[in-house]
This record gives sequence, C-alpha cells and structure tokens, in this order.
Amino acid sequence: MRRAELNQILEEMLAAHPRISDLNFTVGRPCQVAADGKLHIAPPALATEKLVPYQTEQLALSLIDDNRRLLADLFLHGSCDFSYKLDSGPRFRVNVFSQKGTYSIVMRKLESRVPTIDELDLPECFKQMAREKNGVILFTGATGTGKTTSLAAILDQINRNEQLHVITLEDPVEYVHIPQKATFNQRELGQDFDTFANGLRAALRQAPHVILVGEIRDRETVEIALNAAETGHLVFSTVHTVSAGHTINRILGMFSTEEERQVRFRLADSLRWVVGQRLLPKKEGGRIAVFEIMQNNVRVKDSIINGEREGKTFYEIIENGHAYDMKTFDQHIVEIFAKGLIDEETALAYASNRAKLRQGIDRIKASRGEATTDIENLEIEDEYFARQY
Repeated sequence: MRRAELNQILEEMLAAHPRISDLNFTVGRPCQVAADGKLHIAPPALATEKLVPYQTEQLALSLIDDNRRLLADLFLHGSCDFSYKLDSGPRFRVNVFSQKGTYSIVMRKLESRVPTIDELDLPECFKQMAREKNGVILFTGATGTGKTTSLAAILDQINRNEQLHVITLEDPVEYVHIPQKATFNQRELGQDFDTFANGLRAALRQAPHVILVGEIRDRETVEIALNAAETGHLVFSTVHTVSAGHTINRILGMFSTEEERQVRFRLADSLRWVVGQRLLPKKEGGRIAVFEIMQNNVRVKDSIINGEREGKTFYEIIENGHAYDMKTFDQHIVEIFAKGLIDEETALAYASNRAKLRQGIDRIKASRGEATTDIENLEIEDEYFARQY
C-alpha cells in the first residue's frame, strides 16, 4: 500500500468523530475509531466490509516501512511500538501485534500542542510538583488514562518557568516540547536508546536537571532512578498499577527479600509524590480525569519503611491527608459527583472502596433532600407483630 493511500484512510477515520483517541484495525471487524472510551464504526466508505488478514498485514507493513528493528520486534516478540506522522500534521503512537496468526493495529492519536496545567484543570499541587528540585514522582494507572498528558503539562510548567535541562526517554515521543526557558532533549526508545535502564544510565552523564522515564518496567530502572534522585535529579516516571499503595508494593516486589529493607529506606527518602489517574465518562459526553494523590510525609515514610499496618495503610493516610493536598480516588469521585458531572452508577463502578464512596454519595444526596435508599414504606405486618408480642 502506498503512503498516500494509507494517509487518506487515516485522514478519513480522523474526520469520523470530534473526540477520537484511537484508530483500530482488527481482522473480522471493520475499521473502527475509539472516542470517549468506546469503539465506533469508521465512516461508511471504510466500513463496508470486515477486514481480512491480507489487509491488516498490508497496513502494518506500510506503517512499519521496512524498518528492520521494528520487523524484528514484531517477528520475534509478537508486537512493536513506534510513532507515525501524517503529512497534514497529526501524529500517532502505533502498536502492531499478532493475534491468532493475523496482525492487528492500534494507533493512539497524539496531541499536536502541549496542554497546560490550567487548561486541563489539574489540581494545584501539580504546580508544586513542577517546583520540586530532586526526588522521584510517579504517575500510575492503566494505559490510556492520561498519565502522559498530565506529565506533559507538568513539564510544560517547568519549561515556562525554569532554566533547566530536561531529558525525556519515551516509547515513542508523544508530546514535542518547544523550548522556552528550559532546554529539552527528547529521546525515543529503539531509535535513540535500546532500553529504559540504559537510556537512564546514559542520561546521568548528560547533565540533566529533570529526567522523564516513560515507564518503570524492571528493578534495574528502579535502581538507576533512585540513584538519579539521590544525586540531585528530579525524576518523573509511570508505573502500571491501580493505586498509590499498589505502586509502592510493586516497586518493592521487584527486589529480593534481602534487598527489600535497604530499598524501603531509599524509596522513603527519594519519593516525593505518587499520583494515580483514571478517566471516567461524563454525563454529557466526553471523559473527566480523577486522581489519587499521595505526597510523601512522615506517616507515608513510616509505612514505606515498616510496611502497611492497621490504621496506617496508604489508603487511610491519603484519606486523612487533606492538609498535604492528598486525596483518594473515592474522595475525588464524590467531588465531581457533587458537581453533577457524573452519575451515581459511574461513581460506584470506578470506586476503590465502594462502602466509603457510598457514604460520600449518601451525604451529598441527603444534603439535596434526595432519598439515600431504594427501600421505602417498610411496614411491620400485623400478623407477625401479633405472634411476637
């Protein structure tokens, strides 16, 4: 398939919906686009038939464009990641992978402009994160929940206000930062470095003040990140976990029992913030980000060093840490429910602790004069009452 034909298909798919996040090509299904967290059939001209193996293979090979490294990754490991740019400007993060002997493709649309913290209506403490001078700041959540966008907004805040050298190690480069006060060097996995650990190790020799590591995947990367933080660098990264507490335990789980005690102390000293992120569907369409925010303080350090105990779990520390700009997912969900941005069903579906979230929702409903239970008009039957008394 020629590049011009491929680009025309992608352009038509992008025009199918105003809030497209992904393009999806799967054998046995027509071309699809993802918007607001759901899949939609592509325009009629592209959705007249289900894709066959030959078509997805041709699409994949056209996107890969004879890149030997990507072909080797695909054949040896079953998938490959890279970026792709249309002549008209839009960029994509592409994943080609094999399934049941055929190829599928998912293309994540990348924004062309870096958003600001204010534009995204992110918590004010994100600006405080941008002012940190050293340490580790971790963002956690599933793929596609907006972690990269939030981190890009924090780096933009640094770019606008600090004369610093920022190195990013990404897979692939998603937001391109135009230098303002800061100087940016953005490196892409597979093109500029071979592994995150090696890229991070090399970054320590490149005189950075701030380092963004696209993802912490192994213990080696953790060790180098902690070393970077301990030597005066500010390190941002992501971890695929569901909450702040799980993030700490995931990192500790990468090390042996003999090493764990030392790592606990190092992590307690180096960690600055852990931010969990989820995207919830809004009532009126679109999605809204909710956050779990944990700032390192004396109580957090104690739980990192000595482990979670009754009354000292990370959830409980965050729940009672409002003075330190902390909040749980459940507390933030109750906030946006109170504003009428999401419905009760959505709130409960994304809860970390349904019982606590239900209590918060009931308080909001009671303040509005709404019923807090579906059980109404309970009566004691006369016959039953007579037997008892």
